Amino acid sequence: MLTKRGLGLAALGMTIGTAARAQGTGQGSSPGSAQGSGAAEWPQRQVTLVVPWAPGGSTDTLARVLAQRVSADLGRPVVVDNRPGASGTVGHSSVSRAQPDGYTLLLGTNSTYAMAPFLLNSLPYDNDRGFTPIGLLATNAQFFCVHPSVRANDIAELIALAKAQPGKISYSSSGAGSSAHLAVELLNAEAGVEMLHVPYRGGAPALQALIANEVQLSAVDAVSALQPMRAGAVRAIAVSSPQPDPAAPEVKPIAATVPGFESSTDFSLFAPPGVAPALGSRIQAAFARALESAEVREKLATMAIRPVGGKPEDFPAYQKRETEKWGGIIRARNIKPD
Repeated sequence: MLTKRGLGLAALGMTIGTAARAQGTGQGSSPGSAQGSGAAEWPQRQVTLVVPWAPGGSTDTLARVLAQRVSADLGRPVVVDNRPGASGTVGHSSVSRAQPDGYTLLLGTNSTYAMAPFLLNSLPYDNDRGFTPIGLLATNAQFFCVHPSVRANDIAELIALAKAQPGKISYSSSGAGSSAHLAVELLNAEAGVEMLHVPYRGGAPALQALIANEVQLSAVDAVSALQPMRAGAVRAIAVSSPQPDPAAPEVKPIAATVPGFESSTDFSLFAPPGVAPALGSRIQAAFARALESAEVREKLATMAIRPVGGKPEDFPAYQKRETEKWGGIIRARNIKPD
């Protein structure tokens, strides 16, 4: 997902107003400041949910599904404010400077908080202290798909093929430093193989290149992969999540062959620095209730997005693992962005 060009994705057709720009210069890095402490009264007015990507992508679509449900639950408007640019850092920067009162939130992904610090020369905010984590909301796995002509029916056979032909198997991605690129580089590193990266200008061209047999492999996000998988245009040989994905339960996880392998896009909720713990918990509870809604779960299932609903106290350890994993791969493989 991390690329200077956002991935296209069919939106669900929901329209939630564009937010007024949040103002403020919140300082600090940890929950517990006196500011933003009105947990029992929150919300008394409109809440802005910043999406650091253009409209129409998976993060934007998830934001609109959740915003609609949270708004109905709380009786206050929750509006989506798209602030794309610079691999998601423009939107992150705006939230890091907002007041810690719970009225400006961020729906971020690991492509920005765990990957961007190692791909960009500098960030316009403090990645370690610039936000209050509210929780991991959901994840979206990647299907490792091959062209039907490739003689590999599972990930073990692909690894054997790659070892027999070092550098001969090529794979597409939406650009250098993108999630799809890093997922295959993670497999290269952990399986001890070398496959050739061929970057394209976006996720759709990368998938089309696989369908046209310009490349043999691609790590395709579940939302984009399902239709061509079902049409037989590509063959899914593995999924990047630790367990099979409910959208295609017959596809085995890479971790069954390469222990510990995991690569997913996550969707996490953040607030500005200095949000009080009680307020953070109230915000998390509102979004957790939305994720438990049968209506929301049904919509997310069509996009192969798995609800999580994690709590604030669980997120720092998760963020640390993600940052160390992707930072290590970026450094070890000497990956540079487009």
